[in-house]
Amino acid sequence: MSNLTNTNRRDFMKLAATAGGGVLLGFHWRNADAKPAVLDAAAEAAAPSIEFNSYLAVAPDGKITIFSPNPEVGQGIKTAFPIVVAEELDVDWQQVHVAQAPLDTVKFQRQVAGGSGSIPHSWKRLRQAGATARQLFINTAAQRWGVAPEQCTTESGAVLLKGSKKKLTYGELAEEAAKMPTPTDVPLKDPKDFKLIGSSIRNVDNQDIITGKPLFGLDFTREGMLYAVVERPKAFGMKLKSVDSAAAKAVPGIVDVVTFDNSVAVVGKSTWQVMKARKALKIDYEKEAALESTSDHDRIFDELLNSDKNEVRRKEGDVDKAFKSAAKVVKSEYQCPFLSHAPMEPMNFFAHVRPDGAELIGPTQTPERAQGEAAKFLGIPKEKITVDMTRMGGGFGRRLAADFVMEAVKISALTKAPIKLIWSREDDMTGGDYRPAVKYRFEAALDDKGNMIGYKLRGAGINAGNPTRENNFPAGAVDNLLIDSAEHKSAITTGPWRAPITNFLAAAEQSFLDEVAQAAGKDPIQFRLELLEKAKTAPAGDVRYDVDRMIAVTKLAAEKSNWGKDKTKNQGFSLYYSHLSYVAQVGEVEMKAGKPELTKIIAAVDCGIVINQSGARQQVMGGVVDGFGHAMYGSLSFTDGVPDQSNFNKYRIIRMQEIPEVEVHFVDNGIDPTGLGEPALPPTGGAVANAFFKATGKRLYKQPFIEGLSGKVES
Repeated sequence: MSNLTNTNRRDFMKLAATAGGGVLLGFHWRNADAKPAVLDAAAEAAAPSIEFNSYLAVAPDGKITIFSPNPEVGQGIKTAFPIVVAEELDVDWQQVHVAQAPLDTVKFQRQVAGGSGSIPHSWKRLRQAGATARQLFINTAAQRWGVAPEQCTTESGAVLLKGSKKKLTYGELAEEAAKMPTPTDVPLKDPKDFKLIGSSIRNVDNQDIITGKPLFGLDFTREGMLYAVVERPKAFGMKLKSVDSAAAKAVPGIVDVVTFDNSVAVVGKSTWQVMKARKALKIDYEKEAALESTSDHDRIFDELLNSDKNEVRRKEGDVDKAFKSAAKVVKSEYQCPFLSHAPMEPMNFFAHVRPDGAELIGPTQTPERAQGEAAKFLGIPKEKITVDMTRMGGGFGRRLAADFVMEAVKISALTKAPIKLIWSREDDMTGGDYRPAVKYRFEAALDDKGNMIGYKLRGAGINAGNPTRENNFPAGAVDNLLIDSAEHKSAITTGPWRAPITNFLAAAEQSFLDEVAQAAGKDPIQFRLELLEKAKTAPAGDVRYDVDRMIAVTKLAAEKSNWGKDKTKNQGFSLYYSHLSYVAQVGEVEMKAGKPELTKIIAAVDCGIVINQSGARQQVMGGVVDGFGHAMYGSLSFTDGVPDQSNFNKYRIIRMQEIPEVEVHFVDNGIDPTGLGEPALPPTGGAVANAFFKATGKRLYKQPFIEGLSGKVES
């Protein structure tokens, strides 16, 4: 049965008809009602400034232009958003042209790439937009033919009169449709009638990426712009004392050397010239904060874990009593290092600060943050700052920050010139905003039947905020539970890293649950299912996750992996809930020439309705590979505040031949879509660690895992 949605007439704003034909259909994020307005075929470059938040442009020839407002960081949103609109609009995908919309805080909400929240936020709004537009064309055709709208249907961007050969394309109806009353009750498609949603559609940028068209921030150029690189302190905890720039200014092509904040910028006519000149700078620094080393962090972790001043995040029952009465207690500690985001495209941005405003162009996951921080610094209204988004060559949370944007803004303001800021790979890797380093202490109390009657988790992080997710499983499944945390403030800057906190917490938690299952003498999957049944039938406090969905992905992963049936396979299981989605994974390790090798990961995913099978599958596979690669090899260490790794010769990432087979299965439950850019990563580390334990008998308590398996980090 079709869903119905009511539109709000007050949210519609009509535009007067103009010559040339075409209809612009915008929709407001709050109710996503379509709103018509006539424009010419070039209107996609000049959408009217009215209170809309996304647009559909229909040309007289029937070409549909859908503007995608959210940043494209590789998560496929630029393809997924238009698919949803096109589905309800009932047009062929070949008719659709997708264009990236600029930042517009009046027309759009949540122009952010982060938190895997774009699709959950926009799903219903996008559907309503397409469906309302479709109904508008139906009503227009019905009036022309003198029939009831119910006698009309649509197909491939045209309205058809049932029982006849009459047909009018959306393009033919566009100008007339702009004068029609807006529909107020709009039926949405029954999911069983979807044609585009649930199919496999190629990313709209694929052709341009493959053929090298300028899409990314590094590709952007502007006649007359200057290039800039920035010299920052080599050590976290140091500040700028003095600068001798004479030799740098003498390099051919150098226009200026400017100092701002704690940095020095070299500005010139080419990237090569400014990078060469930067090496000629003579800079003195002085100590501002503690110059920490990784050995200091190990000591700090132990102090925090043994402190009695931790912040309680969640407490259920009588934990002390449960542990005193336990037949068996299991206790373990897990630790992870700092990690660089290491996107293939280093940080970069274009800024042109003028007397009347500023223009910002580049790869950002948070364009509104960039605009807001620039406006605050420049002391001008944010409306005077435009932000255009390029496609991003990776971000993983690094481009949620605006530090690199503000560097470009400040340099442009100081030099009064349009500036293209470029970070080198070394700048990118040593420039901070890392994944926080964290250490966890887990404790579990078992009764004489192997039931977990007590659970404790203490998280200690360096600039990690709250390093726990106190309401995630197994919270709600254990009667006596205590979760607390402590934080060390450091000069080393940190920020969100793909699936923040859960990227390692899940690995540690799921590895520990396997330890507990082993101590209880139970199969790891059965042990978790028993806990989930407890959360369902006799919950301990508030349960913030959907138990049935967790059970479903667990059973699907067990089924697809033939869990436990082939005794020659060393399998490890992991299960996690994050970003509203549920993922269970089984890792498989084979012994080859006496060494363990991860050969396969089977992932069962419940992210609700899958919009684009191709894009969704790639997201899961990418998350799994990312999760495995960083758990296995990734590590960033420090000596006296200086990163020990500054490029890929020392910062180990996964290699092509090390990527295992990844098999993906989606749960088909018809639930509205949830997040997918991040949820596949967190459980991977646990599945891998548990599979390695099955093969070797060695628990992996510290990332990178390669250290625990071979005793050293491979170069």
